[in-house]
Amino acid sequence: MAGFLLNHDSCPVVKNILLLDSEGKRVAVKYYSDDWPTNSAKLAFEKSIFTKTQKTNARTEAEITMFENNIIVYKFVQDLYFFVTGGDDENELVLATVLQGFFDAVTLLLRNNVDQREALENLDLILLCLDEIVDGGMVLETDGSIIAGKVSSHNLDDGAPLSEQTITQALATAREHLTRSLLR
Repeated sequence: MAGFLLNHDSCPVVKNILLLDSEGKRVAVKYYSDDWPTNSAKLAFEKSIFTKTQKTNARTEAEITMFENNIIVYKFVQDLYFFVTGGDDENELVLATVLQGFFDAVTLLLRNNVDQREALENLDLILLCLDEIVDGGMVLETDGSIIAGKVSSHNLDDGAPLSEQTITQALATAREHLTRSLLR
């Protein structure tokens, strides 16, 4: 691999990740592209892809479709609709892997209760998931358990008594306190 330069053109780029409800309304969305410059353009795009895909059977496994020169990979669970969008020159497998990582992380964080109510109650975790998966359109991580682990470690409640924290949380809290004391 000597001489291989990693540039923006060779890296897969995600244009957006959407989590919509059963009526096509936003639960959590993140855009990484200027293709939809206004909020109304984003809402129109969301409504369009929801309308185009809602009658498909993407409950068993992810489906792929082309829409407005974009590749969209999507999957439905209960009353939640997961979408990942890339340009028409993107690799569908990469987009599908991003989708699966997002879905797996959300499933872990919601403790298998993947539905709209649970998602809204844990919206902060879902938004952190999006930040762990993609940054500025560049794919950072696609392993759901790693994403969920990073999100969980962000979300530690330092105020909770150690007896109510998991071993991992307690160690992370102890490490954080030790780091703080060393930096003083």
